[in-house]
Amino acid sequence: MKNRSVAAVVIFSIITCGIYALYWQVATKDEMVARGADIPTGWLIIIPIANIYWIWKWSEGVEHVTRGKLSTAVSFILMFLLGVIGMAICQSYFNKLAEERVDLPQARIA
Repeated sequence: MKNRSVAAVVIFSIITCGIYALYWQVATKDEMVARGADIPTGWLIIIPIANIYWIWKWSEGVEHVTRGKLSTAVSFILMFLLGVIGMAICQSYFNKLAEERVDLPQARIA
């Protein structure tokens, strides 16, 4: 996972009125998929109702890459209800992963 500044994630999301938040979610999705998570395409995030499903699958990916340190339910609540604050908390967990350099099985590319 890429090490990003937690403050920058929050500030950029506020300054860009949420556009950076969408970019951040898709970028972290791509990083989690590279580590073996099963998350569908990021286009679902802009479709009403489907975005709830997408956030749930993204949260399952968070649990996978953090090896259970941040559960699916907790990360879903953080992202769905707390928005930018939830992003900051998730990014802090991702930064810990970047420091630890945890080797997870890589996704297979056909």
